Amino acid sequence: MPEADLGFRGEVAELYHRYRHGYPEPVIAAIAEVFGLGDGDVTVDLGCGTGQLALPMAGRVRAVLGVDPEPDMLMRARRAAGDAGVANVSWMIGADTDLPVIGALLGTAAVGAVTVGQALHWMNHPALFSAARPLLRTGGGIAVVTNGTPLWLQDTDWSRAIRGILEDWLGHRARATCGTDEDSQHRYRDDLSAAGYEVFSAAVEYDVELTAGQLAGGIYSALGAGRLPASDQRDAFAARIADAIAPRDHVIEHVRVAILAGKIR
Repeated sequence: MPEADLGFRGEVAELYHRYRHGYPEPVIAAIAEVFGLGDGDVTVDLGCGTGQLALPMAGRVRAVLGVDPEPDMLMRARRAAGDAGVANVSWMIGADTDLPVIGALLGTAAVGAVTVGQALHWMNHPALFSAARPLLRTGGGIAVVTNGTPLWLQDTDWSRAIRGILEDWLGHRARATCGTDEDSQHRYRDDLSAAGYEVFSAAVEYDVELTAGQLAGGIYSALGAGRLPASDQRDAFAARIADAIAPRDHVIEHVRVAILAGKIR
């Protein structure tokens, strides 16, 4: 993960927690199955955000270490864990480049899985894949999980409409795929294989109903503090989205969660 400030701090941490999709139970089950995760395992969630993947994974294993470079995200994640009654997750300020330190802390071959949910595009993934190997027990591995195409890049009329609104706000094209595109997925697969992993893939699909306010919130959660509309501008921003999806008062987003699992023998 880069040293540059990505802006996921302050109010954005709350927006991220409120509007980012979580991971359905079948996603957690698929990761647990491929690595044979059980109540004796420890997992590490890199770029954990506010716990969208770390918290449900905690129900499958002995302990989870959530790692993120942004203290505000970790503070919100800790609150979420408390609200959910999850007591077996620890939170660490850090990045993918800290894997050697994490390995020194936990020990060699001590981790059942390293998970990365919708964050690998911020990381040097070939270096990460290599650095993770000493941490992983036999049969463990890395799970790269992408939780659907960004709201503004989907092949629907409402997505194209909100892309126009977002681009007008930003003043430039909005084409960031966040690692969900086919080229990125193929590159991740090839680099996992090159690093010596046996690669498996799976997908989980679901639909979610989103109001104009939730669409706006999803965009806010991706903008970062420096580009976030001011509080007195947000009603107008959401109103533009409401006008764009009218006469509907909501849309249906079809989400495809892609799981790439690199397993060591």
